Formats: sequence, C-alpha cells, structure tokens
Amino acid sequence: MPYTRLVLPNGRQRTTRLARALRAVWRDTSALWREFRVPIIVFLLVTFGGGYLYGELYQIARGQEIALIDRPYLMLQLMILETPEEAPPEWYLIIFWYLLPPIAIFIIGRGTVDFVRLFFNRGERRNAWEEAVASTYRNHVIVMGVGHVGLRVARALVDMGFEVVGIDVKIKPEVDSELIHLGVPLILEDGRAPQTLEKAGLRYAHAFVACTASDHTNLEAIMRARDMNPDIRIVARMWDNQFSKQMKNFMGVDAVLSASELSAPAFAGAAVGIEITQTIHIGGADYSMIRLVVEPGSFMDGADVGTLQEQNEMDIVLYSSGGSVEVQPSRKTIVRGGDTLVIFARHDRILNIVSRNRKL
Repeated sequence: MPYTRLVLPNGRQRTTRLARALRAVWRDTSALWREFRVPIIVFLLVTFGGGYLYGELYQIARGQEIALIDRPYLMLQLMILETPEEAPPEWYLIIFWYLLPPIAIFIIGRGTVDFVRLFFNRGERRNAWEEAVASTYRNHVIVMGVGHVGLRVARALVDMGFEVVGIDVKIKPEVDSELIHLGVPLILEDGRAPQTLEKAGLRYAHAFVACTASDHTNLEAIMRARDMNPDIRIVARMWDNQFSKQMKNFMGVDAVLSASELSAPAFAGAAVGIEITQTIHIGGADYSMIRLVVEPGSFMDGADVGTLQEQNEMDIVLYSSGGSVEVQPSRKTIVRGGDTLVIFARHDRILNIVSRNRKL
C-alpha cells in the first residue's frame, strides 16, 4: 500500500523537558488556585487580618498586649470552639467569638465541596493539566478533529519531531490512550470557540490543521483561526472540492486536501500494479513520483537508464534488482524485466510511461 513520509533534520530547537515541566506545574498550580482561592483567601484574611484586629481591640479594652505570633493561633482556637478564656464582656470582642465558627464552617464546607468535585470528576482535573501543558508549547501544530484522519496526522507529526496539540469535543478511549502515549495534550472542547483556540496556544502555533469530518465545522474554525493569528499556516480537510479554491483565495488557507483526491491515485495505481504519490503542482505543471515493476518485453526492458531518462523526460531516482538497491543509478545501468524503478516526472509523462509499460 502506498504511503508518504516526510523526514526532517534534527535541527529544531525544542524547549527542555525540565523547563516545560516547571511551566506546566506553574500553570496547573494557577488552575488549582483559581479553584480554591475563595476559601484560602477567606482563611488567610480571618486568621491574620482578624487576629491582628482582635489583638488591637483587646489591648484597647484590657490594656494587655497579645503577641503578634499568638494572634493567628487565637483565631484558629475560636474557629474550632476551643476558647482560650471566658467570653469577654466587650461587644466588639465577643463578636469574634460568635462570628468565627460559622466562618470556619464556610471555609471547610466550600473547600470540601471543591475538593470532592475535582476528586470525583477526574476528567475535569485532567483537562486542566492538559491545558497547562498545551500552554507551554511554542511553534507547535494544532490538529482539530482527532478522529481516524486526525490521529494519523498527529502521529505523523510527532514522528517528524513536531510538537502537537489536539482539539476535539469527544474521542474514543483507544484514541485517548494513543494520544497519551504520543505525549499529545488534548483540549476537549469545541475548536470553533476562541477560548478553545487560546487554550491550544493558537497565537504561538506554527500551523493549524482542521480535519474533522464536517466541512462547515472546519470552515468556521479556519475563519476563527485566521482572525486570531493572521500569520499561521492553515491546512484544511474538505469533502466538497468547490470550497477549495475559495478557501485558498479568500481565507489564506495554505492547503486544502480532499480525502477522495488523496486516495484516488492510490486506488488507480493499485489497479494497474504501481504505486503513485499525490500529484504536486510546481511552476504551472503537475508532477508525480511512482514505483513500478518493469514488465518483461516493454519499451524499458533492455534499455539503459540514461537513454530512458532522455527519451521520456523523466528522472529515475531509484533502481532495484535482485534485492540490491541503487539510488540515482548510473546512466549506463541496463534495466531488465522484473526490475523495480522509482520515477519522477511530469504527470502526463508518468501516465504515458505507465501505459507503455506492457508486454509487446
């Protein structure tokens, strides 16, 4: 089965794991602070602020000073109903005795509710961590729609050495497991929403790939992404080819790929016994690369590489015979029936070569 693979040099500068981990922990701690900040702030205000105020009022009323270090502890005693002495007669002191126990109940209750919610709703806690990790990425690729196509795109990008952030509203458990294995953080939200794209780090991303199964969803997300980051590279998956030209011209989409167009050359090549890559357009002409087996008795059987290249306006980039492989073979190499060739040429020349690769 034909496939394509891109190999890049290992020259990309990547954030060290330690720096990324520290940034992710900081972001995650910030998320936890947002969850528990209300009870924590109330506790600190009551313990230290209330303790200081109580000590000052107590000195005014009794003429005795309470050490600063003892004041927070005194507030804790009042919260848990362990009164250090008999209730004072002054109203502005006794109010602390009656007010602090309900405040303690509020702090404990609010904190407990938040903790239980996060403990039992582990998905929400994991989402916060994934968002924290994604926020540390720079010059990464965002893949929206981590289904059959999107997962393969993410896997290929990771294999190339790129950092990837996934976006989807819902994924299967097996896909989730593979993303974890690949180290790809996932934002489980609607990719068309600005806040989702912000969480995925769109402003700092190198590219945005929209490959859900819905053309309209992809289109909406692309419009939002282009608006938020005018310089980002955008690649779209489309079923309706009528959108392709408009998207490239009016929304600055760098590539619009159709599943049917991508698979058609593979099916056609398999039908005639060759493997053909996706056609590329350069300088107003279409070019393709194929791998084919030379048919015994065809026009190539018995000819040398140099003659075949000159007469057919093609480049034989690889020659294989009897288990040996030669890249950029010598012009004097003789091609025989059963040999395997990898040929690069204009698409119309490729079609002509395939049609003539038959037994005479």
